[in-house]
Amino acid sequence: MKVLIATDKPFAKVAVDGIRKEIEAAGYELALLEKYTEKKQLLDAVKDANAIIIRSDIIDAEVLDAAKDLKIVVRAGAGYDNVDLDSATAHGVCVMNTPGQNSNAVAELALGLMVFAVRNFYNGTSGTELMGKKLGIHAYGNVGRNVARVARGFGMEIYAYDAFCPKEVIEKDGAKAVDSAEELYATCDVVSLHIPATAETKNSINYALLNKMPKGAMLVNTARKEVINEAELIKLMEDRVDFKYVTDIMPSAHAELAEKFAARYFSTPKKMGAQTAEANINAGIAAANQIVGFFKDGCEKFRVNK
Repeated sequence: MKVLIATDKPFAKVAVDGIRKEIEAAGYELALLEKYTEKKQLLDAVKDANAIIIRSDIIDAEVLDAAKDLKIVVRAGAGYDNVDLDSATAHGVCVMNTPGQNSNAVAELALGLMVFAVRNFYNGTSGTELMGKKLGIHAYGNVGRNVARVARGFGMEIYAYDAFCPKEVIEKDGAKAVDSAEELYATCDVVSLHIPATAETKNSINYALLNKMPKGAMLVNTARKEVINEAELIKLMEDRVDFKYVTDIMPSAHAELAEKFAARYFSTPKKMGAQTAEANINAGIAAANQIVGFFKDGCEKFRVNK
C-alpha cells in the first residue's frame, strides 16, 4: 500500500515524521512530493498511489484520472473545496477532511485579528476594548466553538447562529443562540465568520446583511473569501466609515480595499489560520490515522463525498 504526501506547501518536518511513523507502523510505504512547481509532477506522483494526503493542493478530474489505484484522499484540514468531490465519487475514491485539528489555531487568529483591529492596527492612536462587546459567531462548528471559548476569556458577550446546530448545544457553552443570520448581525458589534463556501453561501455576506450591524462594527473572516460579496462590501465601507473588515483570506479586491480603507481594513498576505506548528502536526497525523483506519477497518467517519 503506497501513501503519498503531495504538498505544494510542505508540512513541517516533525509532522512528516509523525505521519511516517503511523504509515510505516501499519506496514505501508510513504512517498513525498513537496514544493512541486508543475501539475505534471503531481500527475506522475499519483500514478501508483493508493492514498494521498494533501493540504491546499488541487485534486481534480485530471489528477483522479491519472491515479488509477487511488482509494482515498485526505485533506489535512477542515476545508475541502480544493477537491472535486463529484469526480472523486465517480472514480470510486473516498474523500475525507480532518475536522477539529486546526480549530484552536484558527480561533486564536480570529481573536488576534479582533484585538489588532480594535486597537487601530497598533498605529499609536487610542482604540477600544473587546471586553463587554457583543460577539456573533456565524456557524458554530469546531472553529466557532473554540472562538467562543477564547472570547469568554476576553469578557465578550457571545451570540451564535448555525442553521444546522441545535440551540441547546450552543447555549450549553454559555452562548446565546439566535434564530437567523439577520438577527446575529443586527445584534453584534463583532461577527466572526466560519461558514463554508457552498452554492448557498457564496456572496451571501452582502450589503444588506452587513448594514444591519451596529455603529463601530467589525467583520472578521477566517473562513473563505468566496462567501463575501466584495463589490457590496466596498460599497458598505464607503457608506459606513465606522465599519472595519479584517481577514486572513486576501480578497480579490485587496488592492482597492487597501487603498480606500487603509485605516479600517487588513488582510494577511496568505491564508494562515492553520499555520501553527501544533495544527500542522495534528492535522497531518490525523490524516495518517484516518488512512490506516480506512484500509484496516473500513472506517469512513470523516468522509465528505457521497
